[in-house]
Amino acid sequence: MNVPIKVEKISLRGPGVVILTGPSSCGKGEVADALCKTLSIPKDRHLSMGDILRGAYQKAKTDQDYARLLADKYKISRHTNIFDCVDTNPDLTDKVNTYLPQMAQYFGKTGMDIFTSQLEWLEFCTTRGLLVPNRWTHNFIAAHIEHNTELRTNPFILDGYPRTVVAAEQLLRFLCSVNIPVIKVLHLSISKQEMIHRAGQRGRADDDPEALLRRYHFYVENVQPSVDYLKKELGSACIALIDAHQPVYDEQGSGSGQKQFNLPRSIAMVVAASLRSIGVPRVIVEDLLELKL
Repeated sequence: MNVPIKVEKISLRGPGVVILTGPSSCGKGEVADALCKTLSIPKDRHLSMGDILRGAYQKAKTDQDYARLLADKYKISRHTNIFDCVDTNPDLTDKVNTYLPQMAQYFGKTGMDIFTSQLEWLEFCTTRGLLVPNRWTHNFIAAHIEHNTELRTNPFILDGYPRTVVAAEQLLRFLCSVNIPVIKVLHLSISKQEMIHRAGQRGRADDDPEALLRRYHFYVENVQPSVDYLKKELGSACIALIDAHQPVYDEQGSGSGQKQFNLPRSIAMVVAASLRSIGVPRVIVEDLLELKL
């Protein structure tokens, strides 16, 4: 007698990281959320750069151990002046000075032209969508992982990082120092035309044609080489190129001939390819996502 069996839950063995990378609007966030669900990874182990930066200045206010780690090891603190620190240079000083009126209003304080802490600048940049010093990006990721025991003993997803070869070098060096292996690098791929199309559907104010082209050129000139570096260091078997444009259309109405785009199933197809690349058998992927592949 054949007993029907349905696989509803699987999990990765930790420690380890799945890195998600690709151009703007390729769906990294949606795919990461779906992978968390299918691989039994809690949402707080889905790390994106924006979440880490927001969490850094908030946690530094309430967690003394974390604030001490940032200050002692990574030289970033609420007691250190952005105008007089290891990150200070003419460009950064000019940039901070440009935003002094807005910062004074945001923080409700005066004298920020004399003393603005590194963490105040981080908070202001994060809330305004401004770039922070390059050194900070890697250091906040490293501090976040180092401070969180769960991330050092269980699998997690790193979404949208690294974005340059230098960042990839730093990341691999750090992961090696804390004995966290790279499980897989999932390189989500879409065309420039598809990226522009998706961005247009989002309707964000910063998705104008010029900005979109800059983002795509950044991807070609920086993100792709970072993936090539990871491939060289980790081996080609650790890198999976995933087609992130796998649209699914459903028939709309009986015999109408019209079709409607099915976003959830389209995302599921990309997730299915990602799971297969990690090593999940096709039959299990079909059960998990309720797809017929």
